[in-house]
Amino acid sequence: QVQLVESGGGLVQAGGSLRLSCAASGSIFSIAAMGWYRQAPGKERELVAGISSGGSTNYAASVKGRFTISRDADKNTVYLQMSSLKPEDTAVYYCYLNDPRGSGRYWGQGTQVTVSS
Repeated sequence: QVQLVESGGGLVQAGGSLRLSCAASGSIFSIAAMGWYRQAPGKERELVAGISSGGSTNYAASVKGRFTISRDADKNTVYLQMSSLKPEDTAVYYCYLNDPRGSGRYWGQGTQVTVSS
């Protein structure tokens, strides 16, 4: 069983920065793709960024150049560094882990990010 624990959300002014963290339990971190989705009120959940086990990254067009995803194998943790934040980045951010053993996807509990104008 994999557990994901997120932290780092909060309230920030437009133009500010936040760093989200997602710590994974279990032994599959090094072989699992991970990433972040977000869901704003009244909207569907959308992919923000992903990172493969080998470190390849992908980003939503709306965050490219502003957000950076990274992973630390020693800490079993994935990070999302968010800069130049905009009010439209306000959402609950969810960390995910794709189990390469075929057991599906695990989700974190979500962390709220609120950007004030």
